[in-house]
Amino acid sequence: MDFRVLQAQNRRRTAALVAVFIVVFGALGFGLDFLAGDLAIVNGRLVGFPLLTIAALIFAGFQSLLSFYGGTSLILLSVHARELTPDTPKHQMVLDVVREMAIASRMPVPKAYIMDDPAPNAFATGRDPDHSVVCVTSGLVEQMDREELQGVLGHEMAHIRDYDIRTMMMIAILVGGIAMLSDFVFRWMFFGGWGGTRISRDSGDSNNDSGAIMAVLVILLAILAPLFAQIIAMAVSREREYLADASSVEFTRNPRALLRALEHIAQIESPLKQGTRGTAHLFIVSPLSRDSDDREGFFDNLFSTHPPLKSRIARLRAMAGASAAPSSAPAQP
Repeated sequence: MDFRVLQAQNRRRTAALVAVFIVVFGALGFGLDFLAGDLAIVNGRLVGFPLLTIAALIFAGFQSLLSFYGGTSLILLSVHARELTPDTPKHQMVLDVVREMAIASRMPVPKAYIMDDPAPNAFATGRDPDHSVVCVTSGLVEQMDREELQGVLGHEMAHIRDYDIRTMMMIAILVGGIAMLSDFVFRWMFFGGWGGTRISRDSGDSNNDSGAIMAVLVILLAILAPLFAQIIAMAVSREREYLADASSVEFTRNPRALLRALEHIAQIESPLKQGTRGTAHLFIVSPLSRDSDDREGFFDNLFSTHPPLKSRIARLRAMAGASAAPSSAPAQP
């Protein structure tokens, strides 16, 4: 698929994600208005003022703007990343490879950051190619040679070129917002948010029945919204990884570069110290335990942030014309 088509597709997907996010916030706020007694159904009519619905929509709008303009900083802060400087030969090599891959992909050079973590991994984020960031772990820098770094950073440049970074950044922040609102709903109910009576005193049993139904619906939405948000994040992430792998080969003209990097990573069992469910979909491989991501099957794939690593390696071996045997062991940097 042409990368311009992918860019347009990701812009539409991001807009759709924001719209769904706002609708979910509005629905939870609407339900809370019923529980608080701000809204009620009296004689078949909706009466009252949707104060909490308006508050939830305002917060959703603010969260969306924060995600778009401040999401990169929030993500880098959450993983304790710092700007990468050419203070060692290894760090200089990473910066050189970032520039090489930017030239190969005909994109602006992204800013480079590093996480102090021994597990080899990397991710890219930002709202567009002009405001993009690539972040590598210290483990990746120390363990990978130049060829392997080219494969990994070519993969991340593909995410930047195709605007995957915007979609993934928005998902990371908006999923967190939905989880936070759902947690607020449960706290509201636990601390007495069931008993709104400002309208119900005059509305009779019909409002009591509608209030009970609404309470059940709000509870179900509060439970299911974070789960569905995570599933959406995982599905979108899995879909993009194969494409980014192929684009890395396009940029490096060397399928063995990313192949060797992924084979190297596959031998490392250590998860990231800063790995979280909210940001797992950003990384080139799962920063958490990869047991579930390496299993295949409908439910395994549904709840994994990445396609099975062995499947990605097999595709790269096929590109390299070496499907019958693995590549040679990774060279020591």
